[in-house]
Amino acid sequence: MPIEVRQYIPGDENAVWTLHNEALAGTGAHPGNGPWDDDLHDIEGHYLSPGGSFLVGLVDGKIVAMGALKQIDGAVGEIKRMRVAPRYQRRGYGHAVLLALEYLAQKMGLSKLELETTDVQLAAQQ
Repeated sequence: MPIEVRQYIPGDENAVWTLHNEALAGTGAHPGNGPWDDDLHDIEGHYLSPGGSFLVGLVDGKIVAMGALKQIDGAVGEIKRMRVAPRYQRRGYGHAVLLALEYLAQKMGLSKLELETTDVQLAAQQ
């Protein structure tokens, strides 16, 4: 099934929060919810207002993938919050979101992107 990638809009909050928790639970890398998740409770203020981006990927109208882009310094940006719902993984949906974020980074004039992940998230490392 094709994926539609679009910018986050108000009203996506609950679906994004659910996706975040489902995707992390499936990796064994979920430390539980805490203050480290504050950015997901204020996506507009944390990502959009400072000139970054937060994209969601929809299949049949359901948010199944997401990812964010934030400028760190000068021409350096960071890809954050890459998630794909477990039952939709290995279908290229995360790659589609990543390509869209890379395109936006280029439009922002960013020439270097960083992506951090945990040791146990082998699929993300690939």
